[in-house]
Amino acid sequence: MKATVLDATAPDGSGAPPGGGAAPAMSAGPIAEQAAGDGNGSYRRPRTIRIRIKRQAGPDAEARWEDFDVPQRPGMNIISCLQWIAAHPVTADGVATTAPVWDAGCLEEICGACTMLIDGKVRQSCSALVEKISTDGEPITLEPMTKFPLVRDLYVDRSRLFNDLKRVKAWVPIDGTYDLGPGPRITQKQQEERYPLSRCISCGCCLEACPQYTPVNRFVGAAVISQVRLFNEHPTGSALKDHRMKEMMSEGGVGDCSKAGNCVQVCPKDIPLLESIARVQRDATWYALKKLIGQ
Repeated sequence: MKATVLDATAPDGSGAPPGGGAAPAMSAGPIAEQAAGDGNGSYRRPRTIRIRIKRQAGPDAEARWEDFDVPQRPGMNIISCLQWIAAHPVTADGVATTAPVWDAGCLEEICGACTMLIDGKVRQSCSALVEKISTDGEPITLEPMTKFPLVRDLYVDRSRLFNDLKRVKAWVPIDGTYDLGPGPRITQKQQEERYPLSRCISCGCCLEACPQYTPVNRFVGAAVISQVRLFNEHPTGSALKDHRMKEMMSEGGVGDCSKAGNCVQVCPKDIPLLESIARVQRDATWYALKKLIGQ
């Protein structure tokens, strides 16, 4: 959960923005009209963007909506809006409230932590630029993902995803930490095929969009299936292929996928998830046939 604000207050706690200047004015009503001179003696009201956040103090608490007016700056993303709100927790109606809670880490679309629903679409909030979100004057709505247990506000617990990666042993097994020498050589073609699979950041976007992935079933989802393909095709990772195939053929495995294709549409890393699902289903079929005939 983000507890710090990177760009809203000065290090000395004065409220002045970094680099000097006056702190943003606050009022009992909506954000105060901060006058901006144009050099000719006239003033204009700074442009603001309205952010509507679904708030919930806990998984069993009643949900509510709160609106915030955030001064718009060039290049700002949803995370920077949340940081400004955390530093100025006053609603658009002038009501003091608590700072919203969300999850984030790298702010570079690498850690996958800041996934949320933005205007109803699941995506990474660090790469969601305000100026590219079409609002038509409407507020930008922020909601938590619905497929994972809610902790508070926009923050959810993605432990199920990580536990499913453990379930299929999504790693390359090695014996010890000593120098094992160079690994098996792979061709350039193999590298180009496997690199897109390795770009998965476990953000959960594909799981949120999947109609088969629900809080009450055991389906592992596209992200885990694609990692099964990646490690099964690795020369060393394939040592655990039998275990992964057994998991893929059990409850919640690849057979539960109906290939709706939503996962591909929302993946921020353009991973060929449907291709991975088809490959793992084919491998699971061959694995079952071999077991049937005793090979």
